[in-house]
Amino acid sequence: MRPLNWLHNEKLHRDRCVDAASGIVPREVVEEVRWFHSQLPGFRETPLRSLTSMAEELGLGGIWVKDEAERCELSSFKVLGGAYAVYRLLKRRLGEDGPLSFSELTSQPVRERLGALTFAAATDGNHGRGVAWAASMLGQRAVIYMPRGTKQARIDAIRGHGADVRVIDGTYDDAVEQISRDAQRSGWLVVSDTAWEGYEEIPRWVIQGYTTMFSEAQQQLAEAGLSAPTHLLLQAGVGSLAVAGVSFYLGQLGQGAPKFVIVEPTKAACILESARAADGQPHKFPGNLDTIMAGLSCGQPNPLAWPVLRDCAEAFVSCPDFVAARGMRMYAAPLSGDPRVVSGESGAATLGALSFIMQAAGSTALRDSLRLDQKSQVLLINTEGATDPEHYRQVVWEGAHPVPPEAFDCAQT
Repeated sequence: MRPLNWLHNEKLHRDRCVDAASGIVPREVVEEVRWFHSQLPGFRETPLRSLTSMAEELGLGGIWVKDEAERCELSSFKVLGGAYAVYRLLKRRLGEDGPLSFSELTSQPVRERLGALTFAAATDGNHGRGVAWAASMLGQRAVIYMPRGTKQARIDAIRGHGADVRVIDGTYDDAVEQISRDAQRSGWLVVSDTAWEGYEEIPRWVIQGYTTMFSEAQQQLAEAGLSAPTHLLLQAGVGSLAVAGVSFYLGQLGQGAPKFVIVEPTKAACILESARAADGQPHKFPGNLDTIMAGLSCGQPNPLAWPVLRDCAEAFVSCPDFVAARGMRMYAAPLSGDPRVVSGESGAATLGALSFIMQAAGSTALRDSLRLDQKSQVLLINTEGATDPEHYRQVVWEGAHPVPPEAFDCAQT
């Protein structure tokens, strides 16, 4: 089985990327987003970890990992987007244009003005937990829809924040459609990380919320003496995280931004397949989206994210589950001198993919096209910790989803 399917982006348009990205993340928004997050209870900067020995093993100049497993109490970056979108929704309902501190939002006069609200989201785990956490912090209610097959640990984690969790008989995309209809009937406020026709403002806020981790990472890289990464590998479900990273770096560095590589599960590769269609349009990925990378199990690109990724990503890569599982084990059993990183299935997909890009016989053309070598400084985002502890142990302790013996010798056809 091939470890990677990939497509070099023949439609790359770096000359128009900066303007496209600024429409998603205006440069001035980044500071406002980071200021808001600094107000949240228990909020602190997550670490940027250097895997020096791993970089040497793979033939790279450096590997840097922004470790979102330590974000608040949620072990995921998703709280950044959900919380910021809830904040912007509340500001709009209050008719306030200027900044509002967390203490003001939770004050009795403001809560009386707002009344009782219900925030709603569809999720495969982490986004819904972020929305539920934000709602609970603000004294409001949350209703979260999840797809069939969702692990009980993820359901329990969301319920732990007081949310009403409902598992539907369908995929993540079905959950998005169902909650949109039910919210309209029930008067809920939908906080989705993907957009659809007539619903774009809130998903844009979610994307903007994710920029805090890239802002932190860039500052941390500078403190380590590095001006910027040369490459940024980004996981894609619907593409919201990926477009946040692309937009942040294009906004900050323009043509000096790193090369962007988008990584998805083979069984939910909606971004790669949309690029393969070569008609410039987003396309729905067929199938049941059955992958251990639950946070990336999405069949339809976010229409806000797609145009930017289409024009600005250097390459699109999809990988089977054993690639993510290998990444989990690599993080958990570091080489000498490197820190241990606890990474869940979606969080480890990019490290697993990077290892095959650098070491698999069939990846030479991709490696060369990306100019990944001993001068490269690669930034990865560990998007989640062990959000499914039982499965984490199965992979790391017991070797679930092993790498097939022939994987490193396979060539792309």
